[in-house]
Amino acid sequence: MIPRFLAAFFFTAILWSLPVSAQKFETDADLLKWIKSLKYETNLVPLTNKDGKVIANIQVPKGYKYLNPKDSKIVLEDVWGNPPTTEPGLGILFISSETPLDLGSYAITIDYVDEGHVDDEDSKDINYDDLLADLKDSTKEESELRKKDGYSGLELVGWASNPYYDSAAKKLHWAKEYKFDGTETNTLNYNIRVLGRSGYLLLNVLGDISVLKRVENDVGRILESVEFSEGNRYADYDSKIDSLAAYGIGGLIAGGLLKKAGLFAVIGGFLLKGAKLLIPAAIGLFYAIRRFVFGKGKPEDTASGPGDKET
Repeated sequence: MIPRFLAAFFFTAILWSLPVSAQKFETDADLLKWIKSLKYETNLVPLTNKDGKVIANIQVPKGYKYLNPKDSKIVLEDVWGNPPTTEPGLGILFISSETPLDLGSYAITIDYVDEGHVDDEDSKDINYDDLLADLKDSTKEESELRKKDGYSGLELVGWASNPYYDSAAKKLHWAKEYKFDGTETNTLNYNIRVLGRSGYLLLNVLGDISVLKRVENDVGRILESVEFSEGNRYADYDSKIDSLAAYGIGGLIAGGLLKKAGLFAVIGGFLLKGAKLLIPAAIGLFYAIRRFVFGKGKPEDTASGPGDKET
């Protein structure tokens, strides 16, 4: 059985293989043939919204390669086992020497969120220690709910990389470190946001904590590689015709605003039990291994059975 991906991409402690999806690939040979046929791009790539309009461009950083939205959707759903979505994202950046089947470090999913112009005035007043304390408390509450339902608990260890907002470039990045019960290696959730006129580009870097140094070394080049197109830039915002997002910089870092009294509760990009997704998670491998990470008991032998997808 050919492994769908090396589990080190998300959890090094998880080293089992995922079954070939019956939806797209009937055999391992079909899957391998398709993977070998993929065409990656390494130059300037336009990024389009759901209406087909170019909203931004990415100059693929050296050492990376870009996979188009159509093929990325197949990778996410039929190779990595995510539930199907109605719309594709904006693509995936891979390390140039890696493929969706043999990821050894990390990949970067790219999406666009058009929930309005994000006012960054609050960036000057955010106390990140207080924000982290609130996030830890929320994570504890959600962890207890999971345990009551028979699922594994989790702990927000802290900032893996402190939040940093470049007010001139309108670019934000930060990272969180998570500890899941029963796993030896902690999880890295590295987040990049590029603010635009009517929304923002969402880039999520996923891997275990061991890749943090490499991501930190590369994040500057990644940030420089992405820019909104003319007319879609942050400075193009027109308060007379454009809508404002319901959150600012603090809300982005908190996961789209944690609303204790409401329906929203998104921690580190993870959709929590009983919550509505305010900001698309774009976490490719989370759903593919979610059953085993949060599930009850040990993973089953998946070599002979059909894919087990979450809904």
